[in-house]
Amino acid sequence: MPAGFSRAKLQRVGDYIRNEIATGKIPGAVVLIQRHGHPVYFESFGLRDVESRLPMTADTIFRLYSMSKPITSVAAMMLVEDGKLGLDDAVSRYLPAFADVKVGVQKPDENGKPALALEPVNRPITIEDLLRHTSGLTYGFYGDSEVRRLYAEADLFNRDTDNAEFVERIARLPLAEQPGTLWDYGHSTDVLGRVIEIVSGKSLFQFEKERLLDPLGMTETAFYVADQAKRPRIAEPMPDDRSISAVTSLRDPMMARRWESGGAGMVGTICDYARFAQMLLNGGTFEGRRYLKPETIALMTSDHIGPETKIARDYLYFPGATSGFGLGFAVRTSTPPNTWWPLGEYRWDGVAGTFFFIDPKDGMFVIFMVQTPSQRGRIQLELKTLIYQALGN
Repeated sequence: MPAGFSRAKLQRVGDYIRNEIATGKIPGAVVLIQRHGHPVYFESFGLRDVESRLPMTADTIFRLYSMSKPITSVAAMMLVEDGKLGLDDAVSRYLPAFADVKVGVQKPDENGKPALALEPVNRPITIEDLLRHTSGLTYGFYGDSEVRRLYAEADLFNRDTDNAEFVERIARLPLAEQPGTLWDYGHSTDVLGRVIEIVSGKSLFQFEKERLLDPLGMTETAFYVADQAKRPRIAEPMPDDRSISAVTSLRDPMMARRWESGGAGMVGTICDYARFAQMLLNGGTFEGRRYLKPETIALMTSDHIGPETKIARDYLYFPGATSGFGLGFAVRTSTPPNTWWPLGEYRWDGVAGTFFFIDPKDGMFVIFMVQTPSQRGRIQLELKTLIYQALGN
């Protein structure tokens, strides 16, 4: 057992997951705790799928959903380092459809009922806005504003367009707020994916595959599972736990898709994501190859929406009160009460239940892979608490 961890307390992690399975909340899961480059705890639990009864294993394929966002963000920062993309660049420089975008403002009409008025932007959306979710682009599957309603009615998630078509369609919708004024979780990273395509001259997957995925050895990470023989390796949630919103459910990872969603489209394994996480923890290097400079990693994992920016936070601020947001990650800026969670930790998760966090202070990262839209938030908090209780406390 590596120094710093209590074997008895670490056992509680496994006990907790086994109880989740025994009580019918999840079919199975995989967890990896890695410290100083070596696995501290790496276990598979339960089943991939209650119908197939196949056991959960380390090579199980999961829907990553928003854990795609850090991968896309790293790809974009590679182009920034190449000098081909600037954080202050206007998005419209690469995507002209955004040159005339408007902001939707809810105002009362002559009868006093809410109505949507369109106003010009005070400044253009920038690449930094896309990375830190301050572009004014939103999602339509939560909240009840008029702009969110338009997003929901546009059915953006359920139409299989390519990234070029997606950008043209979303640019016709109004922004939810002025750029640079509010952290608002939405399609920013999807639009960033199209910027990467324009700048690189390649599809998002081609660029990520050539510059990041293949060199890192992330051979199972893609936008869908192309090999039919791999279907038995796909993790499924409990049969009654497939809904991710009122209007959409978990998609079939085997379905070939034109839309390479940089914000929510990827599938992959825990071993693949571990290589990505270790590269970040190493300051941009992995197995002798550099992907980003340490200064770039530091920039990405520092808070870009702190009080000095005067950027507000929407009412569903997913990072939580003790975290800011960097360029693709939530970043811990204060310690929650009754926890040992360190400052500087950065992380994100996916709507299907996967999550990861990287703790530079302790030289550690944790990845948890599961498919459970309904239980994800609760499990994430409880597991993290157990892990830090086991780490020298």
